[in-house]
Amino acid sequence: MEKPKLDRTAFKINSFESADNNKEYWLSKTPDERFAAAWYLICCAYNIDYNNPPKLDRTCFSMRRHDI
Repeated sequence: MEKPKLDRTAFKINSFESADNNKEYWLSKTPDERFAAAWYLICCAYNIDYNNPPKLDRTCFSMRRHDI
């Protein structure tokens, strides 16, 4: 998966009307494009490598059967 580029010149203060158009923009994208954009923002927020996410630590969880 290729890391998307963030155009920092594209940001501006929006009115409520223009911000509402943002919903239409994202609904016009495919689910894969929306997922890629969401994953990019998550990686930025948590300082995760976009192409090499950490493995899930399965030692923190356990499953057991409950007797009813």
